[in-house]
Amino acid sequence: MSFGDDHDYGGDPGQTRTRLPEGGGEGHGARRPMRTSRSLVTVVGVVVLLIAAIAFANRGGGGNGSASSGKGPGGSAAGAAADPTAPTGTKPVTGTSGPDGAIPSGFADTQQGAASAAANYAVALGSVGMFHTQQRHAVVDTIYTRAAAAELQPSLDTAYSTDFLAELGLDASGNAPHGSTFISRTIPVGTKVDSYSTGAAKISVWYTGLIGMAGTTSKNPVATTWKTATFQLQWAGKDWKIVSDTEKSGPAPVPGDDAASTAEQITKAVKQFGGFTYAR
Repeated sequence: MSFGDDHDYGGDPGQTRTRLPEGGGEGHGARRPMRTSRSLVTVVGVVVLLIAAIAFANRGGGGNGSASSGKGPGGSAAGAAADPTAPTGTKPVTGTSGPDGAIPSGFADTQQGAASAAANYAVALGSVGMFHTQQRHAVVDTIYTRAAAAELQPSLDTAYSTDFLAELGLDASGNAPHGSTFISRTIPVGTKVDSYSTGAAKISVWYTGLIGMAGTTSKNPVATTWKTATFQLQWAGKDWKIVSDTEKSGPAPVPGDDAASTAEQITKAVKQFGGFTYAR
């Protein structure tokens, strides 16, 4: 799949960028013409897993914190070593927000807090709720800055069009047909602090995802994806919020020899095994 050009996070921190679905060749999600508000660079940020969903729809034609709980020398991240995923002893967040109180909130103003927030936000953006208008609005309003959310919402409403949902096998409201289960989950594998300073952090989240329709008549069975999402975060009052984000494919491991499960087995597993949150 072609992801188009990636851009650095320069410029006004309130600006974000996005890549939106449009009809294209098989296996490709073409970029929708950018909005011209102020200039071409004031388009809204990429939403995690949307591009993966686009690629999935076109297929077949159909760890958290850093090693430090505070700021490194000079307010920057210390070194490029892998961030440990073992508990650090820092108490986890106790607050929740968003639709049905499903998104942890109240992350610490530290490197670990920023990394934990990014992992949790990746989970929220990869959830089934993103395919339902009201839930999507609630998620975006919860985890993005006010300015970023206001600019992002209209573009997302256009991106999650009736035609796009239909390609995934969903109705206009984002619901799966009777007897089928639509699955969309993000499972973080690890986080990396790319940069950290007072009130700002750039965090990458490596994750695998599940997306597809489990059902006897499904033309798009549940498949896995491997992505890395990078979030530009801003400390806004009492919590971390997303200013902008980008996504790229991989790193993806060599597929194992496990036999694919039936649609019934996948549906049962999703209903029996709840997804995790990643605050610590």
